[in-house]
Amino acid sequence: MNGGIEYVVAERPFTVRRTVRWVDCDPAGVAYTGRFTEFLIGAVMHFYGHIGWGPEARTGNGGLACKHMSLTFNKSLPPGSVVDIRIDVGEVRQRTFDLHATAFLPDGSVAFEGVFSPICVTPQMTGLPLPDALKTVLREHQRDRRPPCVKP
Repeated sequence: MNGGIEYVVAERPFTVRRTVRWVDCDPAGVAYTGRFTEFLIGAVMHFYGHIGWGPEARTGNGGLACKHMSLTFNKSLPPGSVVDIRIDVGEVRQRTFDLHATAFLPDGSVAFEGVFSPICVTPQMTGLPLPDALKTVLREHQRDRRPPCVKP
């Protein structure tokens, strides 16, 4: 899909393009702080779909819930702003892993950065070890396994 408010523009590095809408903004004309969380989670959900581990996946190996999330804001985003949110896999642990997000503006500057750390859980929210198949696909997207990239 092209031309929507959010869509995948690259698979390596995995990148989602997001356009800030008027409804995302406060009366001062910039994106609400809470919308940045939505931007981050939207990109993460596209990444999950890309690796075959989204909410629609019925693997029987548990699901992924958010254990930790953090954001650092570098620029205000008025309506019409376009950001390319690059997702890189950081550390892969026994039950959790880190997804690092960097949102680039068209001029290459960084609008925001974030970390989203999912945990593998049962439907009763008990932690599970990450399945080997998930670890394998995550390692294919790890930052230290790709050449450095300044801007997608």
